[in-house]
Amino acid sequence: MSADVAIQKFSFPFTCIAGHAPPGEQSQRACPQVKKLEASTVGVLRPIAIVGTLVMNGTGAGSKMDLKTDSKIDSKMELKTDLETEVKSDLKMDFKMDLKTDLKTDLQTNSKTDSKMDLKTDLMPDLKTTVKLDLKTDLKKDSKTGLKTVSKIGLKATPGARLQLGPSASAPGVQSAVLSGRGVFERLAAESEDTRPAAKRQLSSESAARTVAVVKKSAVRKEPEGAAKTGLRGAAPGKRRRRKDLFSGSQAFSRVDAHAIRAGAELKQKCVYEVKTIAQNVTQEARTELERLRAIWVWLCHNIEYDVSGYLGQSEKLSSPEEVIAAGKGVCCGYSSLCLEMCREVGLQCQEVPGHSKGIGHRPGQSLRDVRSDHMWNAVLLGGQWFLMDACWGAGRVDMEHKSFVKKFDDFYFLTDPEDFVESHYPDKEEWQLLDQHISREEFEMRVFKTSTFFSLGLKLIQPQHFYMLTDDGEVNLSISSSRSVTYTYDITPRHDFLHGGAAEQKETSGSSWGLLTISHRTMRLQILPPTQGTYDVRVYARPELASTPLSWVCSFTVECPAPRAMEEIPENPFLSWGLQAGSEALGMAPGGSPGTQVLEVEEGELELTMKTSRSLMALCELVHPGLEPALTKRCLTTQIRPDGLTVHALCPSRGFYRLSVFVRDYDKPEDRFQNAANFLLHCKVAAQVELFPPGLGSECGPGTRTLKAGLSKFSHTGALVSTQQGKCNVTFHNQHDLELHTVLGRAEGQAPAVRLERHLFFAFTDSKVTVSTSLPGPGVYRLGLYARNAPGANFNPMCDFVLRSSCEQPGPPFPSTYTAWGKGCVLFEPRVGLLEPAAWVRFRVRVPGAKKVSAIGEERVELKMNKSRVWEGDVFTGGVRQVQLAASSEDDGAMAVMLAFDIRQSEE
Repeated sequence: MSADVAIQKFSFPFTCIAGHAPPGEQSQRACPQVKKLEASTVGVLRPIAIVGTLVMNGTGAGSKMDLKTDSKIDSKMELKTDLETEVKSDLKMDFKMDLKTDLKTDLQTNSKTDSKMDLKTDLMPDLKTTVKLDLKTDLKKDSKTGLKTVSKIGLKATPGARLQLGPSASAPGVQSAVLSGRGVFERLAAESEDTRPAAKRQLSSESAARTVAVVKKSAVRKEPEGAAKTGLRGAAPGKRRRRKDLFSGSQAFSRVDAHAIRAGAELKQKCVYEVKTIAQNVTQEARTELERLRAIWVWLCHNIEYDVSGYLGQSEKLSSPEEVIAAGKGVCCGYSSLCLEMCREVGLQCQEVPGHSKGIGHRPGQSLRDVRSDHMWNAVLLGGQWFLMDACWGAGRVDMEHKSFVKKFDDFYFLTDPEDFVESHYPDKEEWQLLDQHISREEFEMRVFKTSTFFSLGLKLIQPQHFYMLTDDGEVNLSISSSRSVTYTYDITPRHDFLHGGAAEQKETSGSSWGLLTISHRTMRLQILPPTQGTYDVRVYARPELASTPLSWVCSFTVECPAPRAMEEIPENPFLSWGLQAGSEALGMAPGGSPGTQVLEVEEGELELTMKTSRSLMALCELVHPGLEPALTKRCLTTQIRPDGLTVHALCPSRGFYRLSVFVRDYDKPEDRFQNAANFLLHCKVAAQVELFPPGLGSECGPGTRTLKAGLSKFSHTGALVSTQQGKCNVTFHNQHDLELHTVLGRAEGQAPAVRLERHLFFAFTDSKVTVSTSLPGPGVYRLGLYARNAPGANFNPMCDFVLRSSCEQPGPPFPSTYTAWGKGCVLFEPRVGLLEPAAWVRFRVRVPGAKKVSAIGEERVELKMNKSRVWEGDVFTGGVRQVQLAASSEDDGAMAVMLAFDIRQSEE
């Protein structure tokens, strides 16, 4: 076999990044001590790279060739001749298979050594591709011996190229640096001296022997400065893994958690207090280091309570592991020391970390300079990286008001990310912050305290970054953003130390009139307006938007107010925030279709507010003012409900702030309860100069969802408010379902007119068009109610109400009284008033469909005649009677039925 063919068969399926130096040139990336090893020029069809192993005093079969011997190899050795002599025709496939097998064996074996070199990570990606292998980072200078090992090994066989090997092998004390599990160069030498079968066996045996015997000192990296002092020894360099990289969520430990809780209960029942026995039992179901640690942490959180009496000095503190287990309680160091002992029993590397925490007794802003650390937690080494956890905080919280421990498992403090952990825990040695950039003690003191709920809800503090806020012109603002929809509330109280001293859930709003909470675009903004000079504590509470659980405390602030702002009182808002509420979209409110969350200024005491909806809703509204009675504010609202929106008219009879709350439910689900969807803060500078709305207004004013469903459409007036300067108006619409209709007119009590109000309404309709005419008795505000029923004898149901406003000082005349015979298609042309002058001739003109005879009955009976337009007409004298009636008959000789009655004005005498 020719050398060219043999070399092709020996070619690796990857190339080395180091081996491409031209003849006669030294690679710029090679170690300074590298010596050239020249070889005869060989011709190859494609590049070949050889990954070598340097062995000094090796014990394997192939370790006899040391580096000194290598340095003396004849640089002009002809590989072509040796290969043609020794290699058989079938060498290509078998040799490649041997290389792959041996490499795999070496990789698996070397991963078990203490050399800290992960060959699988370094080599396997390159085995799958033709990317050049850069071994520079794996070969470092030994920090103890000062020896240098291979920086790069690269062999590129091209026409005219020479074989170059780049290690320095002359320094004493060099131990083997295993890169690929075998020195390929040595394999080629061995192959040239032996037969193929023997070479194959030798390669396999050499690989196995070297893999077991060799320890790569250069792969043992130098410890960071100060590691021995801080206890960070053993941590592997590289990008830091986060909690989410270890596990997706608590559900990943459901099996381990259940066993730890169950085993803990059984051991407690059997009065087992030995640390070793407990650690082995609770971790019995664990399969990995992470699961063993999780089992220990869960057992601690569920079986050890915080020793409140010991903390308060009312009893002796328990700290030793045996005492803590037997008593089932301990202070922070009791948790940490027990965690340490249990980890050691199951082979986990753990440390106790002392420091300060924002827990019991902590006051915001207090200086920790020269203050003895008050807390202890743990750090544990997993996969070459340190992680932080606190079983004391994970077990529950302390209620200092009742001096008791509230048991509440908090998974947040298990392997907490350092940037979150440092918000509440500050170690004595800053290295245990585990941060790339350490924060100072002063920065820790000033940071806003955030509970675990703050992080679990994905909240982010926009402003301020420090807990202390000073008002400007009696006002200060804070804002928080979230990664999902969140419901917020708050309370503001005069200065009181309640960090870890009170309830973690919001029970009732305190001092809500001292702030304005608004939510928009997943951002919460709280405008704080302290009522008097002084210091105030502010707590913010939150929960997921659709959750029904109590709102949980998420963060705290301190507000200093040198001088309050002079302003009107803001009404209480028991519905958490201003503007659209969190969850309003689920209730049917369309996003972006309502006013913003800012204060709405009311011009001239009257406001029209429109909100869009995504479906048909039923709505109720409430208007609240600190100085107005609820019964009075009811006459300040009208609500128009349409399939795609709500319109509210609000009157503000007094100056100041008002709360306008909107409650909704699905229109077609009357069994559902109304829920708060929005709360708007109105500010009125000028009180309303108009009369309040009439009492008795229905929930639906103006045409809307109800009228459409009943088949009433094409209203001449599309709004709920109708204004007239003449005291008269006509409201027309179409009655598509031929409903029986009824109208009423009303106004406030104490304003009764000379004639009954129903006489100021006149109702007429043709085939489908309906006309409701009004002639109002005087200026003011009136209610026009429209009712309908679909069958005789059924109840009339309300359709909608209109609010009529008249500015005409002249009273409008009444209409004639109507009777049942005045039916569909009847039209009165003359006279249009129902009060006639006495002793006067009056022209009557009326259309009565189907009538055979129409008569006007006064002092005498007058038969009206039909003209060419099918209108009955005639003249009637009004003297000597109090009333003139208009009657009709559908038969020539049938009975007459009264349709209309006209009154005669009586003289004052």
